[in-house]
Amino acid sequence: MRQIKIIIEKHPDGYVAYPVGVKGVVVGEGDTYEEALKDVQSALRFHIETVGPDVLDGEDGPVLEAFVAETTV
Repeated sequence: MRQIKIIIEKHPDGYVAYPVGVKGVVVGEGDTYEEALKDVQSALRFHIETVGPDVLDGEDGPVLEAFVAETTV
């Protein structure tokens, strides 16, 4: 078992969730925070089963912290 950090975004039409530091694209969605988290957990398990556990091995090791910042462009 390994701890994975998940980003969950709230949008006008629902929630989108994705893991940090995983090779490949894994996304979950739902009408609620909990639904999006459950969906991304399922998608992540499927991704690991399909591609293999190496998707969790980042080049720089595990993500220790995740931050959200805002900027103007």
